[in-house]
Amino acid sequence: MIKLLKYLRGYLRIRVSGFSPERFMNLCSNKGILLWDIVREGDVYLMCINLMGFWELRPIVKKTGTRVAVLERYGLPFLLPKLLKRKVFVAGLILTIGFWILSSFYIWDIKLTGNYQITEDVFESFLKDQQVRIGMRKDHLDIEALEKEIRRKFPQITWASAKLSGTRLQIDIKENDAPIIVEAPESEPGRDLISEYNGTIAAMIVRSGVPKVAIGDSVEQGTLLVEGKVPVFNEDATIREYQYVNADADILLEHTINFTTSLPFDHVEKVYTGREEKSYYVKLGEEAYKLPEERPFQVYDSLIRESRPIALEKLSIPIYWGEVTHREYHNMEYTYTLEEAKEILNQKLMEFIASLEEKGVQIIEKNVKIEKSDTEWMVNGEFLIRELVGESVETERMGGLPNSDEK
Repeated sequence: MIKLLKYLRGYLRIRVSGFSPERFMNLCSNKGILLWDIVREGDVYLMCINLMGFWELRPIVKKTGTRVAVLERYGLPFLLPKLLKRKVFVAGLILTIGFWILSSFYIWDIKLTGNYQITEDVFESFLKDQQVRIGMRKDHLDIEALEKEIRRKFPQITWASAKLSGTRLQIDIKENDAPIIVEAPESEPGRDLISEYNGTIAAMIVRSGVPKVAIGDSVEQGTLLVEGKVPVFNEDATIREYQYVNADADILLEHTINFTTSLPFDHVEKVYTGREEKSYYVKLGEEAYKLPEERPFQVYDSLIRESRPIALEKLSIPIYWGEVTHREYHNMEYTYTLEEAKEILNQKLMEFIASLEEKGVQIIEKNVKIEKSDTEWMVNGEFLIRELVGESVETERMGGLPNSDEK
């Protein structure tokens, strides 16, 4: 606070030399003239003095036979005359302050938290219907009415709170976190499991249904593995009826899959020439404004850098400015070497193997070859794998026999 008062009143950094600088400082103290930051350099003293005290030094200087030289000037009394000479700067400063004050009366950002079931798009549509938008005046917003309308419009919201923080409208909601019970459509039991691939049964655990294959059996795609039609026999071993269940089993099938990928000998790479051109734009909300420009180069790409001043960010005012750098390049054809081709193809192979492992597929054997044709490198791989199979399909119902529900 003291430093601020000194700055507002203005002060000087002076050099005192001559016959008796010590007596000079004593007389200043007797007259109530404040001196601070006193530094001695040989026979010379450097110190600070306030502007009012400086005008009272004349009789003291005469009495002590000292000399006083002004080294630096600090404070508002010295700054204002310089600013007043720079009319454009002053005008810009006044306009900036006016803009900040004017902007503080509007809402420039809307933030929603606590939503899980309700998407932001749905909520933005709701706010639009309620005439709540970015750029509206704060005094046009009825927060209490908005909170009531949120709870009325969305029954799953158990609590809603809206508040203004600077130029931001903060909306916090809490949704009903009780589980939503969805009734499954009723359907008659009776589902089979069939094989999706050709292969050999490696393991099998049946929980419900009638197994139609055994471990070690070879099956084809579409083969019935577990039937959901369970026969009920009479005492004479004839079928009395069928009971229908949803077949459930863990069936491990051992089968072969193939992996093939290729890489052309030649490929195109960007080679930048070093020539660049820049353009600038200003964006207000989602709208960008920039001067019309011609196509800078025949072939180029663009690098966009966007920023917002911290002051506008703190006020949540969506004003940005950006720089677009257009970089010229040429498309150059290159030929992969054997080492480069192997590295790229092996990377693709590793990604394929990783995708199998993510699905819980067990790789038993693999045979991979890298071959070369007239135009490209190729990878051909054969994998012996084990994976869970069993596609659920509707059971074919039998006619002519009574159902277990019939009497």
